Amino acid sequence: MKRTIILVITIFGVLIAYLSLKPAFKQESKYEKFARGDKTMIKKVEKTDKEWKKTLTPEQYRIMRKRGTEIAFSGKYNDHYEKGIYECAGCGTPLFSSETKYDHGTGWPSFTAPVDGDYIDSYDDFSHFMHRTEVRCAVCGAHLGHVFDDGPEPNYKHYCINSASLDFKPAEAQDKAATGSSTKSDDQARKAVKSETALFAAGCFWGIEHKFRQIPGVLDTAVGYTGGHDKNPTYKQVCTDKTGHAEAVKITFDSSQISYKSLLEYFFGFHDPTQLNQQGPDIGSQYRSAVFYLSKEQKESAEKMVKRLKESGRYSRAIVTEIVPASEFYRAEEYHQQYYEKRTRGKKAKGSADSCDLK
Repeated sequence: MKRTIILVITIFGVLIAYLSLKPAFKQESKYEKFARGDKTMIKKVEKTDKEWKKTLTPEQYRIMRKRGTEIAFSGKYNDHYEKGIYECAGCGTPLFSSETKYDHGTGWPSFTAPVDGDYIDSYDDFSHFMHRTEVRCAVCGAHLGHVFDDGPEPNYKHYCINSASLDFKPAEAQDKAATGSSTKSDDQARKAVKSETALFAAGCFWGIEHKFRQIPGVLDTAVGYTGGHDKNPTYKQVCTDKTGHAEAVKITFDSSQISYKSLLEYFFGFHDPTQLNQQGPDIGSQYRSAVFYLSKEQKESAEKMVKRLKESGRYSRAIVTEIVPASEFYRAEEYHQQYYEKRTRGKKAKGSADSCDLK
């Protein structure tokens, strides 16, 4: 009996000692790490639904707190290429840099990588009968958009983000806040990119896109269909030569580095503008030569270029290139995008020749 009492007292003593020492061995939380400067971040901003409604616009609330999506090409940062940082519109956390922004052609701001992977949380999204990867701000939990694996090299990531979820901070403003001054040379170096768009058709869009992507000043490209009468055409439908669409390349370029006139010179050098509804072995109106102008200035530049080429005697036959106003551009299926780059890096792409029947 005495031995039993001693054993019970010993157990209680050990238990009391353990409980008294437990706080000393408490694991530091992620929030405590963040508070002392650790980059591992969790939701440090917590507000009630009512509070979020007060701090966000109705559109931001619908997208950021209810996982909504803004209409394609409607966001203020879709065609925005000023140098700086895109922060979370809900809590100010730096999410993406202008250095990783590019035009994917989908109608939403696209980035190849976040500022820091710890600032982004990923979740499986099975909505709309499909499986996607949703991305949220790791600090306040705001819905940002989705990430896909159809981006450019080297990581092929495509962060497709809603403009409403972002707040842009120019590089110049950030530097002034940090240093209190900015030199003239620094200001010039941070000069905003003058982003413009051009739209050309010159036969099979695989090769034409690849050639344009090699030109300094071209920021991004996308291949697709335009100039037709059917909505949302598929590649097979365009190949029937009944939709009226042309295989086209949409080019986003920095006009401070290359002019539209220079792009026109490349355009005419990349194909034979005297072939009617044909380029080499590819025959059909979808392979026609066309300049789809987006402004009065582009129209005038194209007309002057054609006139100059005609007068130069460079071609023995008449130039048949159409100069027509741009209509809706439908992005082609993903396997067509940057086809030559995909084929070069060994990824399987549909088709192996520049023929409509084989693509």
